[in-house]
Amino acid sequence: MAELDRTDSPGEGTREYGRRASLLSVGVGLTGLLTYVYFFIASHQLDRVDYGELTILWSAVFITVSILYRPVDQLLSRHIAENIERGGTELEPIRVAVRIQALLALGFAVAAILLKGPLIDLFGGNEDLYWVFVGAVLFYAASYFARGYLAGLQKFGPFTALILSESFFRTLFAVLVAVGILAGQSMVALGILAAPLLSLLVVPFAIGARSRRTAADSGPDVSEDLSLTDGAGFVGSVFLIMVGEQVFLNAGPLLIRGIEGVAAAGFIFNVLMIARAPLQLFQAVSTSILPHLTALHHSHEPESEREFHHSVRMVLLAVLGFTAFTAVVVVIAGPELMQLAFSDKFTYYRSDLLIVTAGMGLYLAAVTVNQACLAQGQARRAGIRWISCAVFFIVWTLLPVISNGSLRVEVGFTLTALILLGSLFLIYRRPREVEADLPLEGTPEQIETKLAGFEEGAP
Repeated sequence: MAELDRTDSPGEGTREYGRRASLLSVGVGLTGLLTYVYFFIASHQLDRVDYGELTILWSAVFITVSILYRPVDQLLSRHIAENIERGGTELEPIRVAVRIQALLALGFAVAAILLKGPLIDLFGGNEDLYWVFVGAVLFYAASYFARGYLAGLQKFGPFTALILSESFFRTLFAVLVAVGILAGQSMVALGILAAPLLSLLVVPFAIGARSRRTAADSGPDVSEDLSLTDGAGFVGSVFLIMVGEQVFLNAGPLLIRGIEGVAAAGFIFNVLMIARAPLQLFQAVSTSILPHLTALHHSHEPESEREFHHSVRMVLLAVLGFTAFTAVVVVIAGPELMQLAFSDKFTYYRSDLLIVTAGMGLYLAAVTVNQACLAQGQARRAGIRWISCAVFFIVWTLLPVISNGSLRVEVGFTLTALILLGSLFLIYRRPREVEADLPLEGTPEQIETKLAGFEEGAP
């Protein structure tokens, strides 16, 4: 497996993965810090209206790219790791992913042109922000492609450099406005456009330093070409997962706004930050664990399956520990910390915060199990569970099951996360065989499978 040496110790690969995930977590944490600095500077340099339009631009860009491009990111991450572990190369997944990503970017460009008027209205009539939105989403097509490529090769050093440089360049534009070299909302917003483009400067160095595993290291080439149909099916399934994710994280405040007004939407938005903020950091784990688990799932090493499940258990235990720590903090000083972070305009109750804390733990566990399902080739089944749970969450929020709308969202978030985790765990424990995982005709694995079947049928 690329950049991960096998050892005789069953847990060594998992420990090595843990070190790499820790490095990536630090990178993601610094990325979050730089993003906070960007908005901190912007909020002080712009008036309330200009700053509000900037936050709308930010939300529009990142909801769009998450739904549109993360499926291809996951496609590359999983199938490059699988091909390398099977003794092949990353070339076939790249060819398929290029076609899909190009079609997605082209489709977005056409839709953005057709919807130019409504989009400009979304940004308060500011055409400059519209063009920043269009350009940023198109540049992120290349950025997310690079992320998937580097994750598939398990080159998490360059991956960390990519996301860090993106935040650095974005924040640089805000700093230049703060010191007077640049001026105005458009220049601050330009950082959102320039960041994904300038961050790609690290990719040529990553490719140049790349070390492929040789045929002698990997054994006979038993990899199978990834077809465009299979690739599109995987992307479509992960698309459903990304839509479900956005419903989980953003539908609650939007629905409550229509039911109980803007103030209630602001309150529930703040409360759900308990789940949203850890998820940002957890993306480092979810990004790195997919190629790690995929390589283990397709490895011929005798302890690989054991290590596969051991890795999943270790992440779930870490999630449990983090959730317990958060719950203790909430019990001790939860309401006070919320008012410190979001002002004292709202009153926060410990019971509400604990409900969302439990939901946060269940949701992070579900994301972990989901990556294991993707590594096992269960993308379609996982996608159906995600979108079904998203529909359930919307219906639950709209129905007056609980009279208090905010409490209804909190309970609905936690209940839906529990249902999602349970349904994904069943897939993880009982995966269905996919063609790519079946032994090839005439290989030692296929012969062993037949012999095993013969022995089991013997009297």
